[in-house]
Amino acid sequence: MSATVAPQTTDRSDFRTVITGGTKLGLTTAAAVVLYLLASKHLPGTGGVRSGVETLVVLAAGVTAAFLPGLWCAARNAEGIAGAAAMGLWGTVVFSVIDIVLLRPVRAYPWTWDAVGGGTTWWYLPMWWILGTFLAWMGGTRIALSASRGEATGLRVAVLPLAGAVVVAALAKVAGLAVVLPVAAGAGFAVTLSALAVIALARSGRGELRMWACGLARASRCASRTR
Repeated sequence: MSATVAPQTTDRSDFRTVITGGTKLGLTTAAAVVLYLLASKHLPGTGGVRSGVETLVVLAAGVTAAFLPGLWCAARNAEGIAGAAAMGLWGTVVFSVIDIVLLRPVRAYPWTWDAVGGGTTWWYLPMWWILGTFLAWMGGTRIALSASRGEATGLRVAVLPLAGAVVVAALAKVAGLAVVLPVAAGAGFAVTLSALAVIALARSGRGELRMWACGLARASRCASRTR
C-alpha cells in the first residue's frame, strides 16, 4: 500500500508550474503585442482613440505579467514569490523567441531601439527579461502580503497600481511632457506597484522583509531548474 502525496496548494515553484505558467504568459504577451500593433496601424490617431486603445493594451499586459504568476504560484511566502519571479522570467524568454522567430522576419514593427544598440537586438533583451522578472516579483510580493493580512488575493490587488498608472498618465498629459500615453501609463503602473510593495513591507515588519529579500534569490534556483 503506497501513500499518495497531495499536490501543493500554495507556494508552488516546481518545474511544471513555472514552465507551464511562463509559457502561457509569453504567449499572452505576444498576443498583446500583436493587438498593440494592430491598433497602432489601423486606428485613427485623432481624438485619442489610438493612444487610448494602446494604453488599455499596455495596462492589461502589465496586470497579466505582474499578477498572474503570483496567482498561479499561490504565493504566500518566499518560495511562492520566487516561483512567480521565475515564471515571469520564463515568460519573457518565450516571448523573445516568438519575437525573433515570428515577428521580426515579417517586419511587424520598426525596431528603432536596435539603432540605439548599433543594430543589434541583444542589448534590449536583457532589459526585457529584467522587467518581466521584476514585475512578477513585485506582483507576487503584493499577493503574498495581501494573503498574510487576510485580504483578497485575486486581481483586485491590481486596482491601486492601475489607479497610479492613470494618475501618472494624466499628470504627464497635463504637464505636456514629450512622452506618449501608453509609456506614461506603463511607467506609472510599474512605479506604483513597486512603491506599494515596499510600503507594505515596511509596515509589515522584519519577517516579511526577509521573505521579500529571499524571494528573488530563490527565483534564481527556480529558474535554474527550468534549464
